Amino acid sequence: MSFSIFSPGIISALGAAALFGVSTPLAKLLVEIVSPVMLAGLLYLGSGTGLLLWFLWRRHRRAHVAQEAALTRRDVPWLVGTILAGGVLGPVLLMLGLSHTPASNASLLLNLEGVFTAALAWFVFKENFDRRIALGMLLIVAGGVFLTWSNETDRSATLWSLAIVAACFAWAIDNNLTRKISAGDPVQIAGIKGMVAGIVNTGIALAWGDALPDMATLAAAGILGALGYGVSLVLFVLALRHLGSARTGAYFSTAPFNGVALSLILLRETPGLLFWAAATLMAMGVWLHLTERHEHEHRHESLTHGHRHTHDTHHQHTHDFPWEDSEPHSHTHLHAPLAHSHPHYPDIHHRHGH
Repeated sequence: MSFSIFSPGIISALGAAALFGVSTPLAKLLVEIVSPVMLAGLLYLGSGTGLLLWFLWRRHRRAHVAQEAALTRRDVPWLVGTILAGGVLGPVLLMLGLSHTPASNASLLLNLEGVFTAALAWFVFKENFDRRIALGMLLIVAGGVFLTWSNETDRSATLWSLAIVAACFAWAIDNNLTRKISAGDPVQIAGIKGMVAGIVNTGIALAWGDALPDMATLAAAGILGALGYGVSLVLFVLALRHLGSARTGAYFSTAPFNGVALSLILLRETPGLLFWAAATLMAMGVWLHLTERHEHEHRHESLTHGHRHTHDTHHQHTHDFPWEDSEPHSHTHLHAPLAHSHPHYPDIHHRHGH
């Protein structure tokens, strides 16, 4: 395994950030005619509906070949945790905070999600990091702070800001719990999460007296949710599989930059000095992560699990079922103990201590 900017994990993480980032200014066009909680529900419903249809179509088309591992009973507690923390608790807390806090101040606070994600990954779930990775994370977050300050941020602190901080912490929990099931089918994971979160949030909005918008707005929200929330989350889960929580969170923290860049293009504005300062800081942070090389002698303990794989160095096993040399494929398989040295990330096969 070699480290490269063409790593599937890095491409997935940056792709997730790009899709989610550009969806934000587009969602702002809809929030003028749809309440925030209702819009959150519709975006999640668009995500869940689109992904579950994709899942069923793919399953019908490839009934003879399992390319991704289906979720199992062992995954259910982690999945429930991700839905509650990231799909329900996070959005509700954010909407409560936004209702009493200036949007500019909220944007500044939302940079805490990356910090909380990394902190939980490093100190609770014991994911490996070094000074280079920590500095890269710091630079990316600092770039996010510069980006929000460039819009004349209202720095007045209110108690309601704590709700937004709590939302960021809920999403950080969500990110780390999702890592636990990232070996599973990302379309299935994101589809279930989107559908359940969409039903709950839409139900909350209806209970508060909000009305469903017209069909054109419903369609726009559904399409935006399918791409900016659905496909983005699929890519995010794939990145978690290959990179771990902290590194994925760092790359995903570039999402606000993509949103601001699109806003400037749509509004045909000239970026200010703080925008370019933010871009420089984020680029330096991403560069530190892209040029990481973590290599040492390590031991793989015996492990049985299922996920999409090819028969590489870590997957030298036989099959107890008819197999037509199809690659990649998915099935439950055993990893025999193995000791070797090569560059690696804290992916699903490298969660060892140091």
